[in-house]
Amino acid sequence: MRTLKVILILYFALCFLPGVKAQEAKKSFQTTYYEQRRTLFESLPNSKKEIIFLGNSITDGCEWAELFNNSKIKNRGISGDVTEGVLFRLNEVTESQPEKVFLLIGINDLARGISRDTVFSNICRIAERIKADSPKTQLYLQSILPVNPEFGKFQGHCSKTEEILWINQQLRGWCAQTSVQFVDLFSRFKNDDSNWMNPLYTNDGLHLKGAGYMVWVESIGKYL
Repeated sequence: MRTLKVILILYFALCFLPGVKAQEAKKSFQTTYYEQRRTLFESLPNSKKEIIFLGNSITDGCEWAELFNNSKIKNRGISGDVTEGVLFRLNEVTESQPEKVFLLIGINDLARGISRDTVFSNICRIAERIKADSPKTQLYLQSILPVNPEFGKFQGHCSKTEEILWINQQLRGWCAQTSVQFVDLFSRFKNDDSNWMNPLYTNDGLHLKGAGYMVWVESIGKYL
C-alpha cells in the first residue's frame, strides 16, 4: 500500500511540473522546423490581397514571389507538413482574408501510413475551413504530384502512386460540386508512359528541381 501511495504521489507531481502538459499536448507534426516556420508566419504582418501558397516541402522549396514577379505572394509551406498540421495553423492563413490560396498537401500523410480516406477527408476539411473563415478567398486545390520510386529514395512516399491517383480523383469530384477550383498538376508532371514523376523534374523522386517549378508556374499562371 505504501508503495502504491508513493507511485501516485510521484505521478501527480510529474503531471503538474512546468512543461509536462505542454509536452503531452505536442502533436507528432510539430517538429522543430514546423514550429520555427509556424511561429515565423504568425509574426509576419498581414497585407491586403495576399496570394498564399500553402503546403509542405514541395511548396516550401520554391521562391514563388520571384517566379511570378508578384510581391503579394506569400510562401506558407512547411517541409514535412501533413494535413493535420495545416489544419492546426490555418488561422494564420485566413486571418488576412487572402485573395487566393493555392493548396497542395497529402503526400507526407500517406508516407506516415494515414489512410487515403482520411487524407481526402482532411483536405476537404481544410478547404471548408478556408471558405468558412475567409468567404471571399478563391481557393485552388492542387492535385498531389506524382512520385518516382526509381531513384530509390523516400520509399514511404514513392510507393503511394495508387493512393495518390485515388485521392486526386476524389478531390476532382468534390471540387466539381463546390466553388473550389481543382488544378490537375499530376498529369503535367507524370511520364507519358506511366504514372510516375517525369525524371526531368526531380532528382530524388519526390521533390522538384527548377524545371519542375517552371512547369508548375506554367500550369497555374492563368489563375494568378
